[in-house]
Amino acid sequence: MNHHKILPLLLITTLLYLSAQAQKLPITKSNTLFTAGHAGAFIGGLYDGYYTYSKLKLHGNFGLGAPDKLDGELLILDNQIYQTQSSGKTFKVKDTELTPFAVVNFFKADTVIQATVAMGKEQLYSYLDSVLPRQNGIYAIHINGEFGTLKTRAFPPVANKPYQPLADMISLQHFFGFSTIKGDLVGYRIPAHMEGPNISGYHFHFLSADKQGGGHLIDLLTGKITIEIDYLDSFTVDLPQTHAFYNFDFKKDRRDEVKRVENGKN
Repeated sequence: MNHHKILPLLLITTLLYLSAQAQKLPITKSNTLFTAGHAGAFIGGLYDGYYTYSKLKLHGNFGLGAPDKLDGELLILDNQIYQTQSSGKTFKVKDTELTPFAVVNFFKADTVIQATVAMGKEQLYSYLDSVLPRQNGIYAIHINGEFGTLKTRAFPPVANKPYQPLADMISLQHFFGFSTIKGDLVGYRIPAHMEGPNISGYHFHFLSADKQGGGHLIDLLTGKITIEIDYLDSFTVDLPQTHAFYNFDFKKDRRDEVKRVENGKN
């Protein structure tokens, strides 16, 4: 082969390699919350996945969300994505699968707190409020340790369109109870000014230490825990480019629906 043919071939090979490497690199800066989908639309019934988990990992290694067609709950921890179905089965997902709604960030703790006093959910949230000074700040929160009791839930998958709003499906959710268990809570405190595309307030999902159980947090009693807090300073939202999203009714006030879904009761 002559040199005139070798050089273009080397150039093409190099460009292909660089392109492949670029697709593996993070594309969201470390202090940014990335949202795939729109919380209000998701709560209102847009459960069809559109955003791949492989793309989601480019924006964060920590977070939570929902699987395609509402088949349970998602948790992202240490760049691994876990799904807890309504049966309670918990497993790692394939990168090629889709989510209709998820929030992630690249987690790096700015503050670490050891807590040994037993706290219920409301006590825990009040305690977190006391150590999170910025009312309008965005916080990613990782809680690892022991829990005396813990209750989670997951929704079953939907099948027939049009899908019901999530608040109308509360009677279908499945609850899971744990006692004297170790594991991780992954979550956020989102400020009120981000309500709509995101869910404001506290929102946590759980993963047991053995990776066999999980779900959306409903209630708990903490034991000895470590609280890690990551202060975020910006957020970005990827909106679904779908017919359903283009025609979704955003005029309806869904704040009460969001509260009912978060608490798991009417």
